[in-house]
Amino acid sequence: MGITATFRATKRVPILQVLKSAVATIAAWLVAGWLIPGPLPVFAAIAALLVVQPSVNQSLGKAVERSIGVILGVIIATGIALVFGQNTWVILVAIVIAMLVAWALKMTPGTSNQVAISAMLVLALGASSPEYALDRVLETLIGAAIGIIINALIVPPVTVAPARDALARLGGELAASVDRLAHALETRRTPAELESLMIEARLLRPMRDAADAAIDDGQESLTLNPRRSAHREELAQLRELLEQLSPIVTQLIGMTRAFADHYDASLHDEPTVRAIAEQLRRVAHDVRLAARVAEPEPEPLTSETPALTSALVIAAPKTAHWILVGSLMEDLRRIREELGAEE
Repeated sequence: MGITATFRATKRVPILQVLKSAVATIAAWLVAGWLIPGPLPVFAAIAALLVVQPSVNQSLGKAVERSIGVILGVIIATGIALVFGQNTWVILVAIVIAMLVAWALKMTPGTSNQVAISAMLVLALGASSPEYALDRVLETLIGAAIGIIINALIVPPVTVAPARDALARLGGELAASVDRLAHALETRRTPAELESLMIEARLLRPMRDAADAAIDDGQESLTLNPRRSAHREELAQLRELLEQLSPIVTQLIGMTRAFADHYDASLHDEPTVRAIAEQLRRVAHDVRLAARVAEPEPEPLTSETPALTSALVIAAPKTAHWILVGSLMEDLRRIREELGAEE
């Protein structure tokens, strides 16, 4: 890993986020300087800069974290300065004490750092009177409030689109994996092809986890967001779709594993196995049908009617295949339940 990877991200922060941070910082500087004459409003600017986050909810959390850290740091610095004066060594002592107090109170790393930084700034700027301390607290609160307001007013970010894309990819790949297993049940497979089939099925798990995380991010972006009402129903539909597809992912991986473990060259001649393959093609169709909820412009399907309309009736398999067929049938039954098929 190159040294640049330690300080460079894989992609840029959206330019809108940069502009919002700049606007919030400038506004906080001007407003705090106007309301609280005196020293430069450094605390307000820093608070606004840190509070502007990807979501309004995160901004509120950062504002609380920042405000508590400043208040505690200012109190510690003021108390130490009143007792020991304003020598250089006092600043170092204040930093250590602030870190220990934050540790004793089990504060988050961000809040702990803010306590120590605030204590250091108060003493380094050369003022420690109660009036100065109160002004810095008010200044921080002003900056945090402006950061929240700016983040809420200037196009609050809504991350529903990434969740929709992740669900669409999961649905498409799940249907493709079902089709691949159906085809494999009807044709001879080499050991390498069986291994490839298993690997492709297992890749559905990280795709499912990514879709789950994307939906969580979408819900986070809607919390306290003025635009949430326009997207709440859509996100609920995506969550419902994920809850429907997740068990199918598990069952398909199980079916693929059973097929790979119990494979023999005569399987494709078994009528029961061919019947299961046909049912899997119907499953793939119905998965694509269900996943259309996540596609902004879904491609047309051959039929928009669910294909799993009747129960599967099979004859008794050969003795050598009954364990595999039984396993496949049980997983198929559970998949049919998730897709609402008749029993």
